[in-house]
Amino acid sequence: MKLIYFHGFGSSGASGTVETLRRLLPDDQIIAPDIPIDPVEALPYLRQLCANEQPDIVVGTSMGGMYAQQMRGFVRICINPAVNMSTMSTVLRTGEHKFFNGRKDGQKTFRITRDIIQHHNQMERQQWKDITDWDREHCYGLFGINDPLVHTYDLFHKHYPHAIRFEGEHRLNEKVLRKVVLPLIQELTAK
Repeated sequence: MKLIYFHGFGSSGASGTVETLRRLLPDDQIIAPDIPIDPVEALPYLRQLCANEQPDIVVGTSMGGMYAQQMRGFVRICINPAVNMSTMSTVLRTGEHKFFNGRKDGQKTFRITRDIIQHHNQMERQQWKDITDWDREHCYGLFGINDPLVHTYDLFHKHYPHAIRFEGEHRLNEKVLRKVVLPLIQELTAK
């Protein structure tokens, strides 16, 4: 199986979640890119990556879940998708920020500008367009019932029938990966 994983805001393809996925799925290929900060760069980059790699499944958490939702034509799992970062997020604010994990390019910090926030807003207003019946059936949302940051279950469920609540918070841990995420990955890629 080939899985592409999209990390959350301020993280990287070297996150703890990626390490755990690779350990739990040793026979599978896990591709985990560093997502560009500006959605003007990130969205086309991620779409091209999926087109080139043709993964069996795309999994994204938080901001990565928001991007995963937009990968039309692929089986997707969006975990606590931050689909409204520009208006509801406490982390998307102007200024200099530190990455949580090492990036392939060695960058330690990134800058959020008003333009980047505006780019998020523009993308968020367009993200629900062009959803096909196939996409509705092949895009799943997982929502931690104790998530203090993202509350997008109702918005996601308005567009997709497969919105599932799980016992957990915003950040994933190994227990949630084992009990919730991996069984769903296995179910969806066995079809």
